[in-house]
Amino acid sequence: MRGGSGILAGVLAAGWAAVWLVTQVLVDPPLAVLPTVVVGVVCSTAVVLGYPSALRGPRVARAPRRPAGVPGVRRPGLAATGRSMPLRRGLTPDAARRTAQLLRPALGGDAIAITDTEQVLAFVGPGADHHEVGGSLQTRVARAAIERRRTVVVHRRADVGCPVPECPLQNAVVVPLAIGSRVVGTLKVYRTGDEPASRATVEDMAAVLSLHLELAEMDRERHLAADARLDALRAQINPHFLFNILNTIASKARTDPEEARSLLLRLSDFFRYAVRQDGHFAEFAQEYFFVRTYLTLEQARYGDRLQVRYDIDPQVLTTRVPVLTIQPLVENAVKHGVADKVAGGTIRLRARVDPLTRTTSIRVSDDGVGMAPEVLERITSGRRPGTAPEADGGAHRHGGVGLWNISQRLESLFGERYSLDVESEAGSGTVVDLRIPLR
Repeated sequence: MRGGSGILAGVLAAGWAAVWLVTQVLVDPPLAVLPTVVVGVVCSTAVVLGYPSALRGPRVARAPRRPAGVPGVRRPGLAATGRSMPLRRGLTPDAARRTAQLLRPALGGDAIAITDTEQVLAFVGPGADHHEVGGSLQTRVARAAIERRRTVVVHRRADVGCPVPECPLQNAVVVPLAIGSRVVGTLKVYRTGDEPASRATVEDMAAVLSLHLELAEMDRERHLAADARLDALRAQINPHFLFNILNTIASKARTDPEEARSLLLRLSDFFRYAVRQDGHFAEFAQEYFFVRTYLTLEQARYGDRLQVRYDIDPQVLTTRVPVLTIQPLVENAVKHGVADKVAGGTIRLRARVDPLTRTTSIRVSDDGVGMAPEVLERITSGRRPGTAPEADGGAHRHGGVGLWNISQRLESLFGERYSLDVESEAGSGTVVDLRIPLR
């Protein structure tokens, strides 16, 4: 119990003891129970309202707020400013403008400018009338910082190098912004007084900005890589699958025209989804429909040799999963598991949500021909197809390229927060378990 609460409890206990002593001992005759309780409650209420207890919180007088610029007022810290930095999305004019507005009070500059290596992206403060956004770099000090790749501090207006005679900027601290060893712009802090801004403070903030720019570039490269892998998965849709299905539809057109028409509609749905799906994520229900469409087409081709079993938790249907991830796993099971087995086999798709670990788990299994040990070892080791001697043999027959593309794309999307496990035994079938964060 806190000290304030303990004192309050003691005061209340003493108050009730005093009420009992006065109403029951000192008064003759003693008061009845109801008046005694009323007196006790009134006294207790007065004590609670008048005491700064733990329930009400201590009565602390707030100091009056001082206006900005008065000594004693703290500027926003660099850490707090860095956490909200708009440049996390890249060095764009809009992000630069919002960053300059954010940094002006933090760095104590009269004017803040952010540039790339060619033009002014943002300028806030005195001099904005001629240091125009979108215009070329006007000051010699900015070009010097870019060329020398280091901080430049000037104390005189003449050294700033602005060609406009009426420019109010008297000194400057200019720090290059870099991604790795490549200079991509500058952070400039100008003042109209005698003393320039703190060099160390400006350099610290420039380091924070450079880190955000580097992270933005990494994000952009990761998304580009994920886009490329998604395009690779789209391109991987086997043309032989299309030809075989069209042949199946052609034969059905003679024997069962209605079924042929239904298969054509499903084939249209299949390719429409594969080509037009935007973004990297979709609801599981959409991917599930896509998989069922694919398997319906394959069942029309293989007939009773291909059996399918679904075990889908309804909670999974509204979760979001990477597009074109489940279907390639199912296609591998059909092409490299069941199709090579004379008697055919069964494909099973199972999906669950684990609310405790906040993950979505998906299992694709078959009872087909399985994989040879050396093929399984190459796939599970994460080596890119074509890097091992056996890749020229039967490895490609077991979907190594597709699994590798899926694994690399999942790594781009989730980092280490996913798992893709493959178990197989020659002659007994293959099991692929995928676990991704719940979205």
